[in-house]
Amino acid sequence: MTALTSESTSVTTQAARRRSIAVISHPDAGKSTLTEALALHAHAIDQAGAVHGKGNRAGVVSDWLEMEQKRGISITSAALQFVYRDVVINLLDTPGHADFSEDTYRVLTAVDAAVMLLDAAKGLEPQTLKLFEVCRRRGVPVITFVNKWDRPGREVLDLCDELVERIDLRPTPVNWPVGEAGRFVGLLDREDDHVTTYRRAPGGATIAEERTLDAEQAAAELEADYTEAVEGAGLLDAVDPETFASGESTPLLFGAALANIGVRRLLDAVVDLAPAPGARPTVDGGARPVDAPFSGFVFKMQAGMDPKHRDHVAYLRVCSGRFERGMTVVHERTKRPFATKYALSVFGRERSTVEDAYPGDVVGLVNAGALAVGDTVYEPEGPAVRFPPMPAFEPEHFAVARATDPGKSKQFRKGMAQLEQEGVVQVLVSDLRGDASPVLAAVGPLQFEVASFRMEHEFSAPMTLETLPLSVARHIEPDDAPAVASYTGAEVARRRDGERLALLRDVWHARAFERSHPDVALVPLVGGGDA
Repeated sequence: MTALTSESTSVTTQAARRRSIAVISHPDAGKSTLTEALALHAHAIDQAGAVHGKGNRAGVVSDWLEMEQKRGISITSAALQFVYRDVVINLLDTPGHADFSEDTYRVLTAVDAAVMLLDAAKGLEPQTLKLFEVCRRRGVPVITFVNKWDRPGREVLDLCDELVERIDLRPTPVNWPVGEAGRFVGLLDREDDHVTTYRRAPGGATIAEERTLDAEQAAAELEADYTEAVEGAGLLDAVDPETFASGESTPLLFGAALANIGVRRLLDAVVDLAPAPGARPTVDGGARPVDAPFSGFVFKMQAGMDPKHRDHVAYLRVCSGRFERGMTVVHERTKRPFATKYALSVFGRERSTVEDAYPGDVVGLVNAGALAVGDTVYEPEGPAVRFPPMPAFEPEHFAVARATDPGKSKQFRKGMAQLEQEGVVQVLVSDLRGDASPVLAAVGPLQFEVASFRMEHEFSAPMTLETLPLSVARHIEPDDAPAVASYTGAEVARRRDGERLALLRDVWHARAFERSHPDVALVPLVGGGDA
């Protein structure tokens, strides 16, 4: 066997050991808590934290930003890597709030499957629906976990009907609750009808004690509850790997993440059912096989992970080949070499040096100032490759930013550049206001809160924000800028890439402009959900 063939076999074998998944849901459904519970059951952590660090428990590892800990919500995605059953799981916890959709949508480009988390009392919620549609368009198969079954909630068959009626997704139970929501008795395993009962650990910080009853024992001890569970589960089809992969069905599980109940079975489902990394589509219509020379793309930039060092980390999804720390790669956008001397494996805020990585893994490249979200890198010895660009969103909220202290203009400019590079907000330069008063553009107003908080606490450059009565941005040609600038209530702004944008009050204002200026084209920005 040649060295090249041996290397290819090694990469293929390692890729088959990988699972890359995202956890998606509406806010407050329990994403960060579930992420913590998954890490606990894989023995990646000794105790599960809690959102807000309730009681004597620490905060969750995936919500490490100070603002996340204060607000009790995820405002940025976090990567965790751990091993379970000899499978390397790359788990990405995502923000649930609609204002941070851009971050979540980018994460969905970097995973091979998603866990859709539903609140037992609320079922499918608006943000969950939006994220599921993105998964469907991107061909990302979805495993569904109904959370908080230890609290009062809806009838289980009602939740199943909702999946079919609202999103045309057929639930196929992996397990089934014994006892209704709020009167949780145990979980019936669909495969052989055994039941697992649980005794919650004090405070929920450690794994719940489990007891397994075979079908005969369960029937004797649980009586009518067991019979009802068996009959309910039998009304639905069993798990079908083919329809799951095609997005027609979803493996369905139940549990309670805060109490660490049903989480191990979810991990087993991820290992057994979620796809391993495969060939990755490229912009030329082809696909990059996993055993091709190394390649990957940047799906996220993050600063502030280590307050002592002011560094920023580029999150890279490995798509093909073997990544080795220190290797020199080609930065596809600039065609320049890029050295990967400082490469990390990340676990929330914690970091450790990584020597190599394989398809499906997430690698953190430190001080990668030349890289940006959406960039492709590849090994120079192999064929050039470019992966599709990241989703671009139409901002709907705009505000003028000004440094509170003019003496800190240098810190202000540095902070603005950093937040723009990470994608926290878009930073525009208005022809009307100039460089000193940039216009921040965002999908939702909470992004402005994050920007203000970080400018003050990370860059020591507090700022004031003046909200603008604008909600629409459109591409325009440079020659059309004077016509837009002279129109009442409209502004012209320049993006970092030099693109000119018309900023207008609303869609009716935009249509009125188009009627009065038929020779000027207002071109919509590409929406993230359609990218």
